Amino acid sequence: MKHIYILFFLSGLISMAQPPAGYYDPANGLSGYALKSALESVIDDVNDGNGQPFHDISVTYGQLWDLYETSDDRPDGTVWDMYSNCVFNFVVDQDMGLGGNIECEFFNREHTFPRSWFNDNTSHPIYADPFHVIPSDKKVNAERGNLAFGEVAVASFTSSNNSKVGTSSISGPTGNVFEPADEYKGDIARGFFYLAVRYQDDIGSWEANDTDGDSMLDGSSDKVFEQWALDMLYNWHIDDPVSQKEIDRNNDIFAHQDNRNPFIDNPQYVEDVWQSTLSLDTVELVETIRIYPNPTQYDLIHVQSTNDLNVIILNSIGQRILETKVYSGTGTIDIPGLKPGLYLIRMTGHHGTVTKRLIKQ
Repeated sequence: MKHIYILFFLSGLISMAQPPAGYYDPANGLSGYALKSALESVIDDVNDGNGQPFHDISVTYGQLWDLYETSDDRPDGTVWDMYSNCVFNFVVDQDMGLGGNIECEFFNREHTFPRSWFNDNTSHPIYADPFHVIPSDKKVNAERGNLAFGEVAVASFTSSNNSKVGTSSISGPTGNVFEPADEYKGDIARGFFYLAVRYQDDIGSWEANDTDGDSMLDGSSDKVFEQWALDMLYNWHIDDPVSQKEIDRNNDIFAHQDNRNPFIDNPQYVEDVWQSTLSLDTVELVETIRIYPNPTQYDLIHVQSTNDLNVIILNSIGQRILETKVYSGTGTIDIPGLKPGLYLIRMTGHHGTVTKRLIKQ
């Protein structure tokens, strides 16, 4: 049976991130771990002699306080804390080594990839890398400790923005896990994907440094994550697309240390790197879906699937612009007014979620 769907355009524009022209050229045409290694060459601290900026590792841990005033400020000028809803002012509410036994007293610097996971090596560039070191409430930071990220079944602690500590609802983690608020799960996931690329030469040797780290890391330099963790981070990335907050932060960090997070600039890179290692259910879902014509110059596309699908079309930076439902069989989706460019089609069925590219000519 053929179905025709009219999609609703969602209002609101998100300004584009601004990598330099040619910045990601070494990654062109690549996929899988070859793409991952190419991205590492783009964002690492090695001068490739191509005139492009590279990670300035001379910036210090102490300089993060000043960076946060531009990279992690809310529109009203207060600290943008992803672990709580506390209202913190820069400088005056900064952690000075005292207190922090109650929420909303002080903010400090949270290593989302905990220090114990990289053997607390303060001379390693990851120690001061703001792509994973973020401002957070001191109390919530302490509650998280060195725990792996996960999804909580029964919470023993819940912060003011619904970040949680508790038992895992996913099979795989050992002990308790820390679950961030839904609106920041994609931020956390893309930060971890960045770390898997930027520090791929070292991260494979860090698995045994900490029990909680071991539960997320698989000891490799390519896949990096245990299967449960990779699938979870991928789902977080899909369910919480890139926001204006992340785009602005990416640009501010680029000005600070001369490298960028590729997965904010181009969210499709996540699938391009790790698609072959995602869970079997996700792979099966990919194999049952066909989108045609693609590329297309027409105002409609056909989606052929053996599953009922919830369909969301996003632009290249993850902004949601169209949504509908397609039932098992072949559906025709009307896309009038869709401007030429690259789009991502996110489809969710009973096997999971998968994302495919759509090129509108």
